[in-house]
Amino acid sequence: GHVSDARHPLSRLLNQMRDQRAAIILASICSVLNKIWDLAPPVLIGMAIDVVHQQEESFLADYGYTDPWVQLQVLAGITVAIWVLESLFQYFYGVLWRNLAQTAQHELRMDAYKHIQDLEMQWFSEQSTGGLMAIMNDDVNQLERFLDHGANDLLQVGTTVIVVSGIMFYLAPEVALLAIIPVPVIVGGSFLYQRRIGVRYSEVRKEVAELNAILNNNLQGITTIKSFTAEEREAKRVSDASQSYRDANRSAIRLSASFVPLIRMAILFAFTANLLVGGKYALEGKIGLGEYSVIVFITQRLLWPLTRLGETFDLYQRALASTTRVLDLLDTEVGVVEGDTSIEEVEGDIRFEDIRFTYPGREDVLRGIDLEVPAGKTVGLVGATGSGKTTLVRLLLRFHDPLEGKVSLDGHDVRTLKLDSLRGSISLVSQTTTLFPGTVRDNVLYGRPDASEEEMVEAARIAEATGFIDDLPEGWDTNIGEDGHRLSGGQRQRIAIARAVLKDAPVLVLDEATSNVDNETEAALQRSIDRISRDRTTLIIAHRLSTIRSADAIAVMEKGQITEMGSHDELVSQEGLYARLWSVQTGEASE
Repeated sequence: GHVSDARHPLSRLLNQMRDQRAAIILASICSVLNKIWDLAPPVLIGMAIDVVHQQEESFLADYGYTDPWVQLQVLAGITVAIWVLESLFQYFYGVLWRNLAQTAQHELRMDAYKHIQDLEMQWFSEQSTGGLMAIMNDDVNQLERFLDHGANDLLQVGTTVIVVSGIMFYLAPEVALLAIIPVPVIVGGSFLYQRRIGVRYSEVRKEVAELNAILNNNLQGITTIKSFTAEEREAKRVSDASQSYRDANRSAIRLSASFVPLIRMAILFAFTANLLVGGKYALEGKIGLGEYSVIVFITQRLLWPLTRLGETFDLYQRALASTTRVLDLLDTEVGVVEGDTSIEEVEGDIRFEDIRFTYPGREDVLRGIDLEVPAGKTVGLVGATGSGKTTLVRLLLRFHDPLEGKVSLDGHDVRTLKLDSLRGSISLVSQTTTLFPGTVRDNVLYGRPDASEEEMVEAARIAEATGFIDDLPEGWDTNIGEDGHRLSGGQRQRIAIARAVLKDAPVLVLDEATSNVDNETEAALQRSIDRISRDRTTLIIAHRLSTIRSADAIAVMEKGQITEMGSHDELVSQEGLYARLWSVQTGEASE
């Protein structure tokens, strides 16, 4: 279940960043103080003009500095102090906001990644890796960009409006009104405008995910692209996706760019009004020359930062669109809710009782399956591709839950078990081996990182992997590259078996573990399997019947049901599907 939250993305984000609250407040205070000192120079200019023009009657004279030259020196002193303070706070807010941006980015990415790891397989089958990459990279980075600059800009614009309005109302209320009139217009306009641009940025985020999905897929499938000489076609597919990303951005850019010129018009109005009305007051002697200069200078100070509001809102909207995507991901409910029972000593007795299961949008994969794998025994599963063999394994590991019926381990319904306890007691070797970037040693130790050197080597020996490992350029410390591209299929499969042996779990599941290797490797793997399946519950799914010939029992699956069951000899004598397959594979019958 995906729930779009009714709360505003900003409040959701602040909730997500609870631990950073103190840092946010501190950074905000520094931003505001920096801005207050930054607004002092126009006032100083006004005071300086006041000193030179009024001399003994100036504003400073009221404080006991009657000599105009001393007054200027006092002003110089104040100026130095103000500039130093402004620079200091600029340094502080720079460091604080940027570190905060990095922290927020790191934590959000980690939250998203951990949450993704907890989601069930069902959810994964509906996502594209590229799309998820876009969320964890691009979307999280948008937030960092906003915190880097945007948050500070928004705070400083706010401070400016408040401080400047205060100064102006103090000096000349009538003039102040004219300067302030455009502000609500500008801010209001900005909000209306960013509503519209927000929609466009959501569109942009969607396009970026599409583009990433295609790139990700193509980089993984480069062998296929080259073998079908489909480079042109794929380049066009990437180009189309990139183009629609560009178009989505283009419509946002058009809005974005038109924003500043519009604001400037509003500013022009305020500035000229002040120039004229303030000037008239100064001529009539209602306000002094110094005050008039403060008004002219500070109006410019007030209105100029507002032009940056466009960019800031732009950052803000991009960040919101992205943050919404990340937070929606975090709000995705985990479908497989784990139980709270842990089994201390797993015997390994597995039962499937009256199981019905179907993947969304497909016909039933399993229809009323009953299968028992007694503790310590080896059971083989055979059947055509798509007969539901692998699905049984996925239900046992609880990647999915059955629609009807139950799967149990040692008499416990797997839904009542802690996932650690359940999956920790099963070693899986599947037909697609995933190896991780790193050394051979890292990969074999994957299931039990604290195993000793002897145990590791022994596991490799059982998997008959020591031979080729010793021949590798750096032996156990050879880096096997991303997903083991430097090894052959058989070698990767042996590492996977060594990994499963070392995990030493009470239940062993081999899902077509020997399907994509040569005969010699298969014979070796066959010996390994015989060795490791002794004394432990073993479920073997196989294409080649020779792999499971010596199993205690063999189940034949057809179209989601078990149609025959028995030992090898019993099944051969029944002259059903198994007997036909056996004669085909041993070459006794011609197809």
